[in-house]
Amino acid sequence: MKLAKSQGKSTLKKYGWMGLIITAFILFVVGFLYFDRRNQISAMIQGLGGFGIAVAVLLMAGLCMTPIPSEGIVVLYLKIYGVIWGTTIAWVGASLSSLVIFVVARYYGQGFIQRLVTPERFKQIDDWVKRKGTLGLFIVRLLPIPAFAVNYVAGVIPSIRLWPYLWTAALSIIPYYVATALVFLGVAREIWTWLIIGGLGLIAFWGVGFAFNRRRII
Repeated sequence: MKLAKSQGKSTLKKYGWMGLIITAFILFVVGFLYFDRRNQISAMIQGLGGFGIAVAVLLMAGLCMTPIPSEGIVVLYLKIYGVIWGTTIAWVGASLSSLVIFVVARYYGQGFIQRLVTPERFKQIDDWVKRKGTLGLFIVRLLPIPAFAVNYVAGVIPSIRLWPYLWTAALSIIPYYVATALVFLGVAREIWTWLIIGGLGLIAFWGVGFAFNRRRII
């Protein structure tokens, strides 16, 4: 009984800290957008040139290795660098994080990964990928499962090689980032056509994932 209470408090504390971190990150994004209404901060960051882009890629990579949602920083990149460059930088950073996670997962093994991902989530991803291989991995990346969790679990499955792991990670995030960029473009420039197209794209992306999950087609 005491052990259960202790575990419950530990879980509550962990998620409590995570909630605070995510809240602080959201406030940071909102604050940046507010104080950068005249694009003065964006111009300063753009002035850093290649160094600023490299830092942006590394920042995105680091964030994608955690449970913190990366959508906020994607919006910042779209604001700072524009739709094309912002989307590209975010995509490169996310892809880089996948590579780093693969190396970490293979080096530290399943014991370390299970501290980051719940046993239920681990088993769910593991079963799907083992049944369908690379196709299963690609489809599971489209499910409503955090990308960092899929990357960590996939990294410890011996049958998954580096190349299939990387291309499924890189390809699966493109539709989501493109749809996010269109929504941003529609809001920022008040172009309702782009907003609607991007919104429908996001709905379709999430809808496909939920459909796969509900019907258990894997």
